[in-house]
Amino acid sequence: MIERIEKELYPLREQLQNHTVYYSVHTLSDIRLFMEQHIFAVWDFMSLLKQLQNLLSYNAVPWRPSGYPAASRLINEIVWGEESDVNRKGEPMSHFEMYIESMQSLGANPDEMYRILEQLKSGEHINTILENAPLPQHLIDFMKFTFEVVQTEQPHIIAAVFTFGREDLIPDMFIEIIKNLKSSSKDNLEDLVYYFERHIEVDADEHGPLALEMIQQLCGDNEGKWEETLHYSKRALELRIKLWDGILNSIQKQSNLNPVT
Repeated sequence: MIERIEKELYPLREQLQNHTVYYSVHTLSDIRLFMEQHIFAVWDFMSLLKQLQNLLSYNAVPWRPSGYPAASRLINEIVWGEESDVNRKGEPMSHFEMYIESMQSLGANPDEMYRILEQLKSGEHINTILENAPLPQHLIDFMKFTFEVVQTEQPHIIAAVFTFGREDLIPDMFIEIIKNLKSSSKDNLEDLVYYFERHIEVDADEHGPLALEMIQQLCGDNEGKWEETLHYSKRALELRIKLWDGILNSIQKQSNLNPVT
């Protein structure tokens, strides 16, 4: 079933791997804009991850067995890497915080991301926040789908989107483009390059194989779960393509307003 799913998802993944957005980043202004929108995908990825942990590894007190011992071990290993990795300086930090750090080093503005975090801290529900957020529609649609998936509380569905819809979708070529950007300070780009290289390294060598194993455990011989896994994975990739389309359009609009001379 994993092979069948990967085969059916291949056209969408190929579309993503070759998306024009990667070739649209020519200046620091372009990468700043890319990051200011991509940060929301970095952030809501963590909600998929933590909901999986909530469902597969019992987190209430008094504690009791979750019923998913093997999947619990897998998800806890993934959480450890995503939520408490080390940055370029060797400091413990989540991948989300690494991305914010790289945004700040390049002068990108994380205020819209911070605004959502503050609203959540004050008790607002994520659905209400997204309904009223002053963000481009492609970002709203992307996050709404993520939290729709989270709110199903179905481990196999969440694991499907986490595994097939979000991992390993930034090609190595994009990192090379970023490395070749002109910057007034080499350090400005090093945090971002480190983030992408670290994320790809961890996904390919550790999290990717663990996530596939988790899908196998959660779906087992249940044909209905495998069909839902395929359906939600396709939807996740379709929305990722729309996200990239939206970011590309934003960069092109910015370039038309501020042409390079």
